[in-house]
Amino acid sequence: MITKTNLEALLYKTRSRRIAPEKDLCLLFQNGVTLKSENKFELNLLDSDKIFHLQDIKRICIDYRLRFLDAQLFKGSFPVEAVTKLKKLESEHQTDITDLKIIAPADVFRLKNADDPLLFANLGDDYYYLVHKWGNDLHPFRKLLMWPYKNFENLLFTIFLLSVLLTFLVPEGLLSKQQNVAYTFTTFLFMFKSVAAIVLFYGFAMGKNFNEVIWDSKYFNT
Repeated sequence: MITKTNLEALLYKTRSRRIAPEKDLCLLFQNGVTLKSENKFELNLLDSDKIFHLQDIKRICIDYRLRFLDAQLFKGSFPVEAVTKLKKLESEHQTDITDLKIIAPADVFRLKNADDPLLFANLGDDYYYLVHKWGNDLHPFRKLLMWPYKNFENLLFTIFLLSVLLTFLVPEGLLSKQQNVAYTFTTFLFMFKSVAAIVLFYGFAMGKNFNEVIWDSKYFNT
C-alpha cells in the first residue's frame, strides 16, 4: 500500500538536511536578539523544534509546487485545533498574532488573476513558527509529478526523455523503409520539436510558470 506524504514530517526532514541547522535556531535565543516582525514573541517560551527558516519552507514549496502565502488568502475555515493553538500562543506571549502564513497547494487560496495546509506565525528575519497542520497528506507521487515544473532545466530534460520514448514507439517502416541511425535521429528531432511546441503552447496559453518563481506568488495564472 502506497502511503501519502506527510508535509509536516517532510518539513522537519528537509530542515535536518541543512548544514548545522541548530546554529540558526540558537541565534534566536541569544540575549539581546530582536526579530523584526509584527508578532511580538517571547523567544524563550517557544518550542525551538517548531522554528523553521524561510529557505526550508521555500525548498518544500518548490519541490512539491506549493504556495507560501498570507493566511488571509486561505479559502477555507480554520479548524478548531488551529484556532485553539493560536489563542494559546497569544495568551502565553501576551500579544495578538496577526502576521500568519500558510503552506498549501494553490487551489486552497483565493488567488488574484494577473490538500495539506501548515499554519505559520512570522517571527521575523525569515524565521517562522509552526502553529498547526491539518488536512489530508500530499499524494505520494506529487514531488515526482511536479519535478518537470521545478525549473527550465528539468522541463527540458523531461521533454528530451519523452521524445526518446515516442521515437522508439514509432512502428518500423511507418515513415521510411530504411531503419538506420539517420532515420532514428530525424524521427527524434521531429518528436522533440512537436513535444516542445505543445509544452510551450500550453505554458503560454495557460500563463504557467516554474515552481521556483510561483512558490510565494499570490496570482493564479502562474
